[in-house]
Order: sequence, then C-alpha cells, then structure tokens
Amino acid sequence: MKSWPMHKALISGIGVVSAIGVGRAAFADALWQGRSNFGVMRRPGRQSAESAFLGAEIAALPELRNGRGQPYRKLSLSTHAALATADEAWTDAGLAALDPQRIGLVLGGSNLQQRAALLALDPVREQPWYTPPHYAASYCDSDIAAWCAEHLGVQGPVWTAGAASASGLLAVVEAARAVVSGELDACIAVGGLSDLSHLECQAFRSLGAMGSAQYADQPQRACRPFDTARDGFIYGEACAALVVESVDSARRRGASAYMAINGWSAVSDASRQPHPSQQGEMRAVGQALAHAGWRAAEIDYVNPHGSGSPLGDETELAALRASGLGDAWINTTKSLAGHGLTAAGAVETVALALQMRAQRLHPCANLEQPIGGARWVPAQGSPARIGKALKLSMGFGGINIAMCFQHPSQFN
Repeated sequence: MKSWPMHKALISGIGVVSAIGVGRAAFADALWQGRSNFGVMRRPGRQSAESAFLGAEIAALPELRNGRGQPYRKLSLSTHAALATADEAWTDAGLAALDPQRIGLVLGGSNLQQRAALLALDPVREQPWYTPPHYAASYCDSDIAAWCAEHLGVQGPVWTAGAASASGLLAVVEAARAVVSGELDACIAVGGLSDLSHLECQAFRSLGAMGSAQYADQPQRACRPFDTARDGFIYGEACAALVVESVDSARRRGASAYMAINGWSAVSDASRQPHPSQQGEMRAVGQALAHAGWRAAEIDYVNPHGSGSPLGDETELAALRASGLGDAWINTTKSLAGHGLTAAGAVETVALALQMRAQRLHPCANLEQPIGGARWVPAQGSPARIGKALKLSMGFGGINIAMCFQHPSQFN
C-alpha cells in the first residue's frame, strides 16, 4: 500500500455512551478513574431462566435534542444510542456550519438488534399476523443509519458496514476513505450498539468466546484482557460516533481537531473461523504503518483489540512484538468498558482521542499477571507523550483492521 500525503483527514468531533459514562466528559472521567460497571445483566431478554451472564449495561440514555413525538417514544436501544452519540459528535464538531449534502454517515455493525427482535417477536409467534408493521423496516440495520440521517439532516451518502467486532473501526476507515477521496467534507462514523439477547450470550459462552461464571461472585474482576486468568470477553453496552473531516474543511471554519488520521489497513485471513491469525494482524499493522509512512519505533501508544480471549490476546501480543511495537505503551479499554462488539473499535478510538488530547493514559483493570512482555500502563494510569498512536480491531471471520493517528500539534 502506497503512502498518501499526510493529514488529509482528522477527527473533529466525538460522542459516546457506555456503561461507565454517558457522554464524552463522563466517559473520560471513568477512564481516568479506572472505573468499571460489571455485574449480572438485568435487561429484559438478556437472561434465560437458567442463566446469569455477566456484563455492563448503560443506566440511562440521554434525552435527544429535538427528539419528540410518537416515533421517538418507540426507539430501540440501539437506535437511541446511535442518535445520542451521533448528535453529541455533530454538536462537538459544529457540523451545522457545513453543507448537509457534503456530509455523510456510516454505521458500523450488522444484526445489531437481536434482543429487540426477540422481545418484539416472542409475543406473536403463535399469531404472526399481529407482528408490528414497523418491524418491516426496523429489523434492518440501515434503519438506524436512516434515523441518524433524518435526525441530523445528513444529505450525503448514508450506509452501513459490517465487520463483526471490527465494525466500529471499519466505520472510521470508511468515513476516512470518503473524506480523503474528496467525495465529502465530513462523514460521521457510528459504531452501533450490539444489543445481545440471551441466545447470543449463550452461543458465545458455548463457543468459549464469552467469559465463564468463574467470577460470578466478583463481577468487577471478570474482564481481564491480557491477564493469565482471563477466560473470554465480558460484554459491555456501548455506542460511539466520530466526525471524520477533511483538513481543508476544518481549517476553513476554524474547527479544532482531536487527532489526525494518517493511515489504515483492513485485511482478511481468508477464513470464516473465529480464530485469530498472527500473520493477518501483522499484515494489517505493517500496511497501516506503510500507508502513514511511519516506522514502528515512532509509535508511542497502541490501543489494542484486547478482548480477553485466551488465544486472541496471546496472538495479538505476539503480533505487536513481532511488528516492532514492544516499546509502545499499551492499556486495555475493554477492561473498563467491556467488549462492545460492533461498537468496540469506535468506542476505543474515542478513548484514544481523549487520551491523546489529555496526553494521559488510562489504567488497565485486573491486569494482575500479564501474559507477556509489554509496556503496560500502570494501575493508576500515567501521563505520557502521545504523538503517534495505533488502534487495532479484529473480528470473527479473519478480519484485521489497523489505523494510525497523530496529535494535531505535529502538523500545520
């Protein structure tokens, strides 16, 4: 992959809702304090009669700006979260000053509303003619993207992009492509909230991907990326949105930037299996660095995928070391917020942006016995010089994505 002229795109706005903080200020405070919110999940449809799945759930979503009327009262959890985060990012970036035909939106994720579908369809299984008519549109992931476009008045291209647990970061890649190409002045990348039902939780548990009940009595200790006692991911409700804008557009209107986008890569292992590939992850890292025109030694900080998977964490750490990134700082956003699945890459990119702006790294939780040599952020967090950073996301089906970001002070 050839390098391209740097700093053609930047992040000019962010929005986030999560179980540890609703809105970017609350989310940032939770990161600095190292707070998590894990417990037995309580949302209707998320447990069977026999289960007690652990996770982190959002206490309450914010009221929506101009979100009134009958349709808004029936919003699904995933739709409400997408609207809240996209609206916060829109306001943060000041996108009302732009031509709406030059703004796009991409929603990262697929099959986002499994719990909502279960709750809607269970009562009518014996009488299907009572299926709610709105289900004809709401079961489509594109409906969430359309809700966001209508709410914000986006008139450029609006689409969805699915890549399993890498969907959120893929949305940022897709938005960057649209902006760098000149097609758009700005594009909102939304990592959609993956609303799991008890069926998906059980399937993940049976697969060995979701953490077991070994920490049922101490749920705050259950999410342990890169720790020797990890045994799978712990789910965390979340959604995030990032405004990707061209540098020219941001400069014309005097907008500030969280960070510049310098390069990316999305590669496949040519496998539909859930197993990770060290070679695939190394290819993604190498191509992203080449796209940015950077050397591995220049990277100050890596925000990893770090799901807590026994095999996945080992593979990712080996890929980072083999790629020459052993001296970069590493922490574990999922240890605090949980694994947002489709939202994870976007939520963690928001965490990266907040850390880069603050020049401060949030702590790792439950990293009591790390699995291998790395430059781990200490338990209390740490001030750090973060000039160049790398974000990784991986998804089932051999999907590997890497993106390079730079502090805005390093470009003119």
